[in-house]
Amino acid sequence: MSSWIRWHGPAMTRLWGFCWLVVGFWRAAFACPTSCKCSASRIWCSDPSPGIVAFPRLEPNSVDPENITEIFIANQKRLEIINEDDVEAYVGLRNLTIVDSGLKFVAHKAFLKNSNLQHINFTRNKLTSLSRKHFRHLDLSELILVGNPFTCSCDIMWIKTLQEAKSSPDTQDLYCLNESSKNIPLANLQIPNCGLPSANLAAPNLTVEEGKSITLSCSVAGDPVPNMYWDVGNLVSKHMNETSHTQGSLRITNISSDDSGKQISCVAENLVGEDQDSVNLTVHFAPTITFLESPTSDHHWCIPFTVKGNPKPALQWFYNGAILNESKYICTKIHVTNHTEYHGCLQLDNPTHMNNGDYTLIAKNEYGKDEKQISAHFMGWPGIDDGANPNYPDVIYEDYGTAANDIGDTTNRSNEIPSTDVTDKTGREHLSVYAVVVIASVVGFCLLVMLFLLKLARHSKFGMKGFVLFHKIPLDG
Repeated sequence: MSSWIRWHGPAMTRLWGFCWLVVGFWRAAFACPTSCKCSASRIWCSDPSPGIVAFPRLEPNSVDPENITEIFIANQKRLEIINEDDVEAYVGLRNLTIVDSGLKFVAHKAFLKNSNLQHINFTRNKLTSLSRKHFRHLDLSELILVGNPFTCSCDIMWIKTLQEAKSSPDTQDLYCLNESSKNIPLANLQIPNCGLPSANLAAPNLTVEEGKSITLSCSVAGDPVPNMYWDVGNLVSKHMNETSHTQGSLRITNISSDDSGKQISCVAENLVGEDQDSVNLTVHFAPTITFLESPTSDHHWCIPFTVKGNPKPALQWFYNGAILNESKYICTKIHVTNHTEYHGCLQLDNPTHMNNGDYTLIAKNEYGKDEKQISAHFMGWPGIDDGANPNYPDVIYEDYGTAANDIGDTTNRSNEIPSTDVTDKTGREHLSVYAVVVIASVVGFCLLVMLFLLKLARHSKFGMKGFVLFHKIPLDG
Protein backbone atom coordinates (compact mmCIF):
# COMPACT_ATOMS: atom_id res chain seq x y z
CA MET A 1 0.00 0.00 0.00
CA SER A 2 2.80 2.44 0.85
CA SER A 3 4.31 1.75 -2.56
CA TRP A 4 0.94 2.51 -4.21
CA ILE A 5 0.65 5.81 -2.36
CA ARG A 6 4.23 6.75 -3.16
CA TRP A 7 3.72 6.21 -6.92
CA HIS A 8 0.40 8.07 -7.02
CA GLY A 9 1.64 11.22 -5.34
CA PRO A 10 4.06 13.95 -6.48
CA ALA A 11 6.51 11.30 -7.70
CA MET A 12 3.99 10.01 -10.23
CA THR A 13 3.32 13.58 -11.43
CA ARG A 14 7.04 14.11 -12.05
CA LEU A 15 7.28 10.76 -13.83
CA TRP A 16 4.43 11.64 -16.21
CA GLY A 17 5.98 15.04 -16.89
CA PHE A 18 9.29 13.39 -17.77
CA CYS A 19 7.51 10.93 -20.06
CA TRP A 20 5.74 13.72 -21.95
CA LEU A 21 9.04 15.57 -22.31
CA VAL A 22 10.65 12.45 -23.78
CA VAL A 23 7.70 12.00 -26.14
CA GLY A 24 7.98 15.64 -27.25
CA PHE A 25 11.68 15.25 -28.10
CA TRP A 26 10.95 11.95 -29.82
CA ARG A 27 8.25 13.56 -31.99
CA ALA A 28 10.57 16.46 -32.87
CA ALA A 29 13.41 14.11 -33.75
CA PHE A 30 11.11 11.80 -35.70
CA ALA A 31 9.76 14.77 -37.75
CA CYS A 32 13.20 16.08 -38.70
CA PRO A 33 14.60 15.55 -42.19
CA THR A 34 17.61 13.33 -42.62
CA SER A 35 20.95 15.02 -41.78
CA CYS A 36 19.10 17.54 -39.51
CA LYS A 37 18.37 17.90 -35.83
CA CYS A 38 15.34 19.66 -34.42
CA SER A 39 14.16 21.16 -31.14
CA ALA A 40 11.04 23.09 -30.27
CA SER A 41 12.56 26.34 -31.61
CA ARG A 42 15.57 25.41 -33.74
CA ILE A 43 16.48 23.36 -36.82
CA TRP A 44 20.12 22.74 -37.71
CA CYS A 45 21.42 20.73 -40.65
CA SER A 46 25.22 20.42 -40.78
CA ASP A 47 25.90 16.78 -41.59
CA PRO A 48 27.14 16.65 -45.22
CA SER A 49 26.35 12.96 -45.58
CA PRO A 50 23.86 12.07 -46.85
CA GLY A 51 22.91 15.78 -46.74
CA ILE A 52 19.72 17.53 -47.88
CA VAL A 53 18.64 18.47 -51.40
CA ALA A 54 15.70 20.72 -50.41
CA PHE A 55 14.97 23.26 -47.72
CA PRO A 56 14.09 21.40 -44.48
CA ARG A 57 10.40 21.00 -43.71
CA LEU A 58 8.84 19.50 -40.59
CA GLU A 59 6.43 16.63 -40.93
CA PRO A 60 2.69 17.32 -40.39
CA ASN A 61 1.48 17.00 -36.77
CA SER A 62 5.01 17.49 -35.47
CA VAL A 63 6.50 20.50 -33.67
CA ASP A 64 4.58 23.64 -34.60
CA PRO A 65 6.64 25.35 -37.34
CA GLU A 66 5.55 28.82 -36.17
CA ASN A 67 7.61 28.24 -33.00
CA ILE A 68 10.84 27.82 -34.95
CA THR A 69 12.97 30.96 -34.55
CA GLU A 70 16.30 29.78 -36.00
CA ILE A 71 17.33 27.62 -38.95
CA PHE A 72 21.03 26.81 -39.41
CA ILE A 73 22.24 25.00 -42.55
CA ALA A 74 25.89 24.28 -43.38
CA ASN A 75 27.88 22.03 -45.69
CA GLN A 76 24.88 21.13 -47.86
CA LYS A 77 26.33 21.18 -51.38
CA ARG A 78 23.17 19.76 -52.98
CA LEU A 79 20.86 22.46 -51.58
CA GLU A 80 20.52 24.88 -54.51
CA ILE A 81 17.05 26.48 -54.34
CA ILE A 82 14.73 28.18 -51.85
CA ASN A 83 11.24 28.03 -53.33
CA GLU A 84 8.33 30.39 -52.59
CA ASP A 85 6.60 27.98 -50.19
CA ASP A 86 9.68 26.51 -48.47
CA VAL A 87 9.90 29.05 -45.64
CA GLU A 88 6.31 30.32 -45.38
CA ALA A 89 5.36 27.98 -42.50
CA TYR A 90 8.12 29.40 -40.26
CA VAL A 91 6.33 32.68 -39.49
CA GLY A 92 8.28 33.16 -36.26
CA LEU A 93 11.67 32.76 -37.93
CA ARG A 94 14.24 35.38 -36.86
CA ASN A 95 17.62 33.96 -37.89
CA LEU A 96 18.35 32.15 -41.17
CA THR A 97 21.85 30.88 -41.88
CA ILE A 98 22.90 28.96 -45.02
CA VAL A 99 26.70 28.79 -45.28
CA ASP A 100 29.22 26.75 -47.23
CA SER A 101 26.45 25.26 -49.34
CA GLY A 102 25.31 25.16 -52.96
CA LEU A 103 22.53 27.82 -52.87
CA LYS A 104 22.09 29.35 -56.36
CA PHE A 105 18.56 30.73 -56.48
CA VAL A 106 16.08 32.35 -54.07
CA ALA A 107 12.49 32.87 -55.24
CA HIS A 108 11.26 36.48 -55.18
CA LYS A 109 8.47 35.74 -52.67
CA ALA A 110 10.40 33.24 -50.57
CA PHE A 111 10.28 35.43 -47.42
CA LEU A 112 6.93 37.08 -48.02
CA LYS A 113 5.40 35.65 -44.83
CA ASN A 114 8.52 35.88 -42.66
CA SER A 115 8.13 39.44 -41.40
CA ASN A 116 10.07 38.64 -38.19
CA LEU A 117 13.32 37.87 -40.03
CA GLN A 118 16.18 39.99 -38.70
CA HIS A 119 19.40 38.13 -39.58
CA ILE A 120 20.22 36.41 -42.89
CA ASN A 121 23.61 34.85 -43.62
CA PHE A 122 24.27 33.45 -47.11
CA THR A 123 28.07 33.28 -46.81
CA ARG A 124 30.03 31.16 -49.34
CA ASN A 125 27.26 29.90 -51.57
CA LYS A 126 26.82 29.92 -55.38
CA LEU A 127 24.66 33.03 -55.79
CA THR A 128 25.36 34.95 -59.01
CA SER A 129 22.47 37.42 -58.60
CA LEU A 130 20.07 38.45 -55.88
CA SER A 131 17.13 40.84 -56.14
CA ARG A 132 16.27 43.44 -53.50
CA LYS A 133 12.62 42.43 -53.87
CA HIS A 134 13.37 39.46 -51.63
CA PHE A 135 14.01 41.76 -48.69
CA ARG A 136 12.13 45.03 -49.36
CA HIS A 137 9.40 44.26 -46.79
CA LEU A 138 11.81 43.07 -44.08
CA ASP A 139 13.41 45.11 -41.31
CA LEU A 140 16.78 43.35 -41.49
CA SER A 141 19.54 44.27 -39.09
CA GLU A 142 22.05 41.99 -40.86
CA LEU A 143 22.43 40.57 -44.39
CA ILE A 144 25.75 38.77 -44.98
CA LEU A 145 26.63 37.85 -48.59
CA VAL A 146 30.40 37.35 -48.48
CA GLY A 147 31.95 34.70 -50.72
CA ASN A 148 29.34 34.49 -53.49
CA PRO A 149 30.35 34.64 -57.19
CA PHE A 150 28.09 37.57 -58.12
CA THR A 151 27.99 38.67 -61.75
CA CYS A 152 28.68 42.39 -62.24
CA SER A 153 25.35 43.82 -63.40
CA CYS A 154 22.70 46.35 -62.49
CA ASP A 155 20.85 43.57 -60.62
CA ILE A 156 23.31 43.73 -57.70
CA MET A 157 23.85 47.50 -57.59
CA TRP A 158 21.31 47.65 -54.77
CA ILE A 159 23.80 45.72 -52.59
CA LYS A 160 26.43 48.39 -53.21
CA THR A 161 23.87 51.12 -52.42
CA LEU A 162 22.91 49.29 -49.22
CA GLN A 163 26.54 49.04 -48.15
CA GLU A 164 27.13 52.74 -48.81
CA ALA A 165 24.00 53.69 -46.85
CA LYS A 166 25.20 51.77 -43.79
CA SER A 167 28.64 53.44 -43.75
CA SER A 168 29.67 50.95 -41.07
CA PRO A 169 33.26 49.91 -40.25
CA ASP A 170 32.05 46.31 -40.61
CA THR A 171 31.35 46.74 -44.34
CA GLN A 172 31.55 43.39 -46.12
CA ASP A 173 34.32 42.71 -48.61
CA LEU A 174 32.16 41.89 -51.63
CA TYR A 175 33.24 41.18 -55.23
CA CYS A 176 31.65 40.47 -58.58
CA LEU A 177 32.90 38.89 -61.79
CA ASN A 178 33.00 41.11 -64.90
CA GLU A 179 32.78 39.95 -68.52
CA SER A 180 36.44 39.00 -68.38
CA SER A 181 35.83 36.82 -65.29
CA LYS A 182 37.87 39.25 -63.26
CA ASN A 183 36.97 39.95 -59.65
CA ILE A 184 35.88 43.57 -59.19
CA PRO A 185 35.33 45.06 -55.71
CA LEU A 186 31.63 45.85 -55.45
CA ALA A 187 32.51 49.23 -53.92
CA ASN A 188 34.19 50.21 -57.24
CA LEU A 189 31.48 48.89 -59.53
CA GLN A 190 30.15 51.38 -62.07
CA ILE A 191 27.27 50.40 -64.36
CA PRO A 192 26.02 52.87 -67.02
CA ASN A 193 22.35 53.79 -66.88
CA CYS A 194 21.94 52.15 -63.50
CA GLY A 195 21.01 54.49 -60.65
CA LEU A 196 18.50 55.24 -57.96
CA PRO A 197 15.10 56.58 -59.09
CA SER A 198 13.38 59.78 -57.91
CA ALA A 199 9.78 60.65 -57.04
CA ASN A 200 8.17 64.10 -57.05
CA LEU A 201 4.74 64.62 -55.50
CA ALA A 202 2.93 67.72 -56.74
CA ALA A 203 0.29 68.29 -54.08
CA PRO A 204 -2.01 71.23 -53.46
CA ASN A 205 -2.64 72.44 -49.94
CA LEU A 206 -3.51 69.21 -48.15
CA THR A 207 -5.74 70.92 -45.61
CA VAL A 208 -9.27 69.98 -46.58
CA GLU A 209 -12.70 69.99 -44.98
CA GLU A 210 -14.36 66.72 -44.06
CA GLY A 211 -16.50 65.31 -46.85
CA LYS A 212 -14.62 67.13 -49.64
CA SER A 213 -12.38 65.56 -52.32
CA ILE A 214 -8.78 66.08 -53.41
CA THR A 215 -6.45 64.91 -56.20
CA LEU A 216 -2.69 64.34 -55.87
CA SER A 217 -0.27 64.08 -58.81
CA CYS A 218 3.14 62.41 -58.92
CA SER A 219 5.95 61.93 -61.45
CA VAL A 220 8.90 59.54 -61.24
CA ALA A 221 12.20 59.31 -63.12
CA GLY A 222 15.23 57.04 -63.26
CA ASP A 223 17.29 54.61 -65.30
CA PRO A 224 16.30 51.81 -65.35
CA VAL A 225 12.80 53.28 -65.64
CA PRO A 226 11.13 52.85 -62.25
CA ASN A 227 7.73 51.51 -61.36
CA MET A 228 5.45 53.92 -59.54
CA TYR A 229 2.91 53.13 -56.83
CA TRP A 230 1.02 54.89 -54.02
CA ASP A 231 1.47 54.04 -50.35
CA VAL A 232 -1.68 55.25 -48.55
CA GLY A 233 -1.26 53.15 -45.41
CA ASN A 234 -4.58 52.54 -43.67
CA LEU A 235 -6.45 55.39 -45.36
CA VAL A 236 -10.18 55.16 -44.54
CA SER A 237 -11.52 57.49 -47.23
CA LYS A 238 -12.44 56.11 -50.64
CA HIS A 239 -9.56 56.49 -53.10
CA MET A 240 -8.53 55.44 -56.58
CA ASN A 241 -5.34 55.88 -58.59
CA GLU A 242 -4.37 56.11 -62.23
CA THR A 243 -0.84 55.39 -63.45
CA SER A 244 0.65 55.87 -66.90
CA HIS A 245 4.38 55.11 -67.23
CA THR A 246 6.09 57.76 -65.13
CA GLN A 247 3.00 59.81 -64.23
CA GLY A 248 0.25 59.03 -61.78
CA SER A 249 -2.62 60.58 -59.83
CA LEU A 250 -4.51 59.69 -56.66
CA ARG A 251 -8.13 60.79 -56.16
CA ILE A 252 -9.48 60.82 -52.58
CA THR A 253 -13.22 61.40 -52.22
CA ASN A 254 -15.56 62.06 -49.29
CA ILE A 255 -12.60 62.55 -46.97
CA SER A 256 -13.10 61.20 -43.45
CA SER A 257 -12.01 62.98 -40.29
CA ASP A 258 -10.34 59.70 -39.25
CA ASP A 259 -7.72 60.32 -41.96
CA SER A 260 -6.46 63.58 -40.49
CA GLY A 261 -2.70 63.37 -39.88
CA LYS A 262 -2.13 60.33 -42.08
CA GLN A 263 0.76 60.19 -44.52
CA ILE A 264 0.39 59.61 -48.26
CA SER A 265 3.46 58.64 -50.28
CA CYS A 266 4.35 58.35 -53.96
CA VAL A 267 7.02 55.65 -54.42
CA ALA A 268 9.41 55.08 -57.33
CA GLU A 269 11.23 51.73 -57.44
CA ASN A 270 13.70 50.07 -59.79
CA LEU A 271 16.45 47.43 -59.56
CA VAL A 272 18.80 49.69 -57.65
CA GLY A 273 16.43 50.91 -54.98
CA GLU A 274 13.55 53.23 -54.30
CA ASP A 275 12.66 56.82 -53.54
CA GLN A 276 9.49 58.35 -52.17
CA ASP A 277 7.88 61.74 -51.69
CA SER A 278 5.28 62.12 -48.93
CA VAL A 279 2.69 64.57 -47.66
CA ASN A 280 0.52 64.66 -44.55
CA LEU A 281 -3.24 65.03 -44.85
CA THR A 282 -4.98 67.53 -42.56
CA VAL A 283 -8.76 67.32 -42.26
CA HIS A 284 -10.85 70.07 -40.66
CA PHE A 285 -14.15 69.04 -39.08
CA ALA A 286 -16.73 70.07 -36.49
CA PRO A 287 -16.28 68.92 -32.87
CA THR A 288 -17.85 65.75 -31.55
CA ILE A 289 -18.13 64.82 -27.87
CA THR A 290 -17.57 61.08 -28.10
CA PHE A 291 -17.52 60.38 -24.36
CA LEU A 292 -19.03 62.04 -21.27
CA GLU A 293 -19.77 60.14 -18.07
CA SER A 294 -20.79 60.67 -14.45
CA PRO A 295 -18.08 61.86 -12.05
CA THR A 296 -15.54 59.50 -10.55
CA SER A 297 -13.45 60.05 -7.44
CA ASP A 298 -9.68 59.66 -7.30
CA HIS A 299 -7.43 62.36 -5.86
CA HIS A 300 -10.11 64.78 -7.05
CA TRP A 301 -13.58 64.36 -8.41
CA CYS A 302 -13.53 64.17 -12.20
CA ILE A 303 -16.23 64.31 -14.88
CA PRO A 304 -14.40 62.49 -17.74
CA PHE A 305 -14.87 63.42 -21.39
CA THR A 306 -13.40 62.88 -24.88
CA VAL A 307 -13.72 65.48 -27.63
CA LYS A 308 -12.68 65.27 -31.29
CA GLY A 309 -12.33 68.30 -33.52
CA ASN A 310 -9.99 70.17 -35.85
CA PRO A 311 -9.10 73.00 -35.43
CA LYS A 312 -8.99 72.38 -31.69
CA PRO A 313 -12.35 73.23 -30.16
CA ALA A 314 -13.09 75.69 -27.37
CA LEU A 315 -14.81 74.13 -24.35
CA GLN A 316 -17.47 75.68 -22.14
CA TRP A 317 -19.21 74.08 -19.15
CA PHE A 318 -22.70 74.91 -17.89
CA TYR A 319 -24.14 74.05 -14.47
CA ASN A 320 -27.93 73.79 -14.26
CA GLY A 321 -28.18 75.90 -17.42
CA ALA A 322 -25.89 78.73 -16.26
CA ILE A 323 -22.29 79.35 -17.33
CA LEU A 324 -19.83 77.63 -15.01
CA ASN A 325 -17.07 80.09 -14.17
CA GLU A 326 -13.98 78.00 -13.56
CA SER A 327 -11.55 78.55 -10.69
CA LYS A 328 -8.80 76.70 -8.89
CA TYR A 329 -11.51 74.55 -7.28
CA ILE A 330 -13.39 73.69 -10.49
CA CYS A 331 -11.40 73.58 -13.73
CA THR A 332 -10.95 71.70 -17.02
CA LYS A 333 -7.92 69.40 -17.33
CA ILE A 334 -6.69 67.83 -20.59
CA HIS A 335 -4.69 64.67 -19.80
CA VAL A 336 -4.05 63.10 -23.25
CA THR A 337 -3.99 64.66 -26.73
CA ASN A 338 -4.00 62.37 -29.77
CA HIS A 339 -3.74 64.62 -32.82
CA THR A 340 -7.40 65.72 -33.10
CA GLU A 341 -8.73 63.85 -30.05
CA TYR A 342 -8.62 65.23 -26.51
CA HIS A 343 -9.14 63.21 -23.31
CA GLY A 344 -9.70 65.10 -20.08
CA CYS A 345 -12.07 65.86 -17.25
CA LEU A 346 -13.81 68.64 -15.34
CA GLN A 347 -11.94 68.48 -12.04
CA LEU A 348 -13.74 69.41 -8.80
CA ASP A 349 -11.89 69.86 -5.52
CA ASN A 350 -13.94 68.59 -2.54
CA PRO A 351 -17.43 69.17 -3.98
CA THR A 352 -20.43 69.13 -1.61
CA HIS A 353 -24.17 68.59 -1.99
CA MET A 354 -24.32 72.16 -3.29
CA ASN A 355 -22.46 70.95 -6.41
CA ASN A 356 -25.02 68.26 -7.28
CA GLY A 357 -26.82 68.99 -10.53
CA ASP A 358 -26.72 68.89 -14.32
CA TYR A 359 -23.41 69.58 -16.07
CA THR A 360 -23.39 70.40 -19.79
CA LEU A 361 -20.27 70.45 -21.98
CA ILE A 362 -20.27 72.46 -25.22
CA ALA A 363 -17.39 72.05 -27.72
CA LYS A 364 -17.22 74.55 -30.58
CA ASN A 365 -14.99 75.54 -33.50
CA GLU A 366 -15.53 77.36 -36.80
CA TYR A 367 -17.08 74.29 -38.41
CA GLY A 368 -19.78 73.62 -35.82
CA LYS A 369 -20.43 72.54 -32.25
CA ASP A 370 -21.61 69.64 -30.12
CA GLU A 371 -22.98 69.37 -26.60
CA LYS A 372 -23.73 66.67 -24.06
CA GLN A 373 -25.12 66.67 -20.52
CA ILE A 374 -24.81 64.44 -17.47
CA SER A 375 -26.28 64.56 -13.94
CA ALA A 376 -23.75 64.56 -11.11
CA HIS A 377 -24.34 63.56 -7.49
CA PHE A 378 -21.43 64.06 -5.11
CA MET A 379 -23.06 63.66 -1.64
CA GLY A 380 -26.41 63.69 0.08
CA TRP A 381 -27.91 66.66 1.89
CA PRO A 382 -27.04 67.09 5.61
CA GLY A 383 -29.35 65.05 7.82
CA ILE A 384 -30.61 63.00 4.88
CA ASP A 385 -29.39 59.58 3.70
CA ASP A 386 -26.69 59.90 1.10
CA GLY A 387 -28.92 59.24 -1.88
CA ALA A 388 -29.95 61.19 -4.91
CA ASN A 389 -32.10 64.16 -4.01
CA PRO A 390 -34.15 65.28 -7.00
CA ASN A 391 -35.41 68.38 -5.17
CA TYR A 392 -32.08 70.11 -4.62
CA PRO A 393 -32.42 73.89 -5.03
CA ASP A 394 -30.90 75.45 -8.08
CA VAL A 395 -27.83 77.51 -7.40
CA ILE A 396 -27.94 80.62 -9.51
CA TYR A 397 -24.69 81.61 -11.19
CA GLU A 398 -23.94 85.12 -12.21
CA ASP A 399 -22.43 85.41 -15.69
CA TYR A 400 -19.32 87.53 -15.30
CA GLY A 401 -18.48 87.26 -19.01
CA THR A 402 -15.81 84.60 -18.61
CA ALA A 403 -14.65 83.51 -22.07
CA ALA A 404 -15.08 79.91 -23.18
CA ASN A 405 -12.07 77.74 -22.36
CA ASP A 406 -9.79 76.94 -25.27
CA ILE A 407 -8.84 73.30 -25.08
CA GLY A 408 -5.17 74.09 -25.37
CA ASP A 409 -5.03 76.39 -22.33
CA THR A 410 -7.54 75.47 -19.66
CA THR A 411 -5.58 76.10 -16.48
CA ASN A 412 -3.52 79.22 -17.14
CA ARG A 413 -5.63 81.96 -15.59
CA SER A 414 -2.92 84.03 -13.93
CA ASN A 415 -4.31 87.27 -15.40
CA GLU A 416 -7.99 86.65 -14.67
CA ILE A 417 -10.09 88.30 -11.96
CA PRO A 418 -10.62 85.76 -9.13
CA SER A 419 -13.66 83.64 -9.90
CA THR A 420 -16.89 83.70 -7.90
CA ASP A 421 -17.79 80.08 -8.44
CA VAL A 422 -20.38 78.23 -6.41
CA THR A 423 -17.84 76.47 -4.18
CA ASP A 424 -16.40 79.77 -2.83
CA LYS A 425 -19.86 81.31 -2.47
CA THR A 426 -21.50 78.43 -0.63
CA GLY A 427 -18.44 78.01 1.61
CA ARG A 428 -18.65 81.63 2.77
CA GLU A 429 -22.38 81.28 3.36
CA HIS A 430 -21.82 78.22 5.54
CA LEU A 431 -19.13 79.99 7.60
CA SER A 432 -21.42 82.97 8.17
CA VAL A 433 -24.26 80.79 9.40
CA TYR A 434 -21.98 78.82 11.73
CA ALA A 435 -20.49 82.03 13.17
CA VAL A 436 -23.93 83.52 13.95
CA VAL A 437 -25.07 80.31 15.64
CA VAL A 438 -21.93 80.08 17.79
CA ILE A 439 -22.09 83.76 18.88
CA ALA A 440 -25.79 83.51 19.73
CA SER A 441 -25.17 80.37 21.79
CA VAL A 442 -22.34 81.98 23.76
CA VAL A 443 -24.38 85.14 24.49
CA GLY A 444 -27.38 83.10 25.61
CA PHE A 445 -25.29 80.99 27.92
CA CYS A 446 -23.68 84.08 29.52
CA LEU A 447 -27.12 85.63 30.16
CA LEU A 448 -28.34 82.46 31.89
CA VAL A 449 -25.25 82.37 34.13
CA MET A 450 -25.68 86.04 35.11
CA LEU A 451 -29.38 85.56 35.99
CA PHE A 452 -28.57 82.54 38.12
CA LEU A 453 -25.85 84.40 40.06
CA LEU A 454 -28.10 87.42 40.71
CA LYS A 455 -30.89 85.23 42.03
CA LEU A 456 -28.51 83.32 44.30
CA ALA A 457 -27.02 86.52 45.72
CA ARG A 458 -30.48 88.01 46.55
CA HIS A 459 -31.61 84.83 48.32
CA SER A 460 -28.45 84.67 50.44
CA LYS A 461 -28.73 88.28 51.68
CA PHE A 462 -32.37 88.38 52.82
CA GLY A 463 -33.38 84.85 53.60
CA MET A 464 -30.52 83.27 55.58
CA LYS A 465 -30.04 84.33 59.22
CA GLY A 466 -26.63 84.45 60.76
CA PHE A 467 -24.88 84.45 57.43
CA VAL A 468 -21.99 86.86 57.85
CA LEU A 469 -20.80 88.53 54.75
CA PHE A 470 -18.02 90.40 56.46
CA HIS A 471 -16.05 89.30 59.50
CA LYS A 472 -15.33 92.17 61.89
CA ILE A 473 -11.94 92.09 63.54
CA PRO A 474 -11.99 93.53 67.17
CA LEU A 475 -9.67 96.41 68.06
CA ASP A 476 -7.20 96.25 70.94
CA GLY A 477 -8.76 97.43 74.23
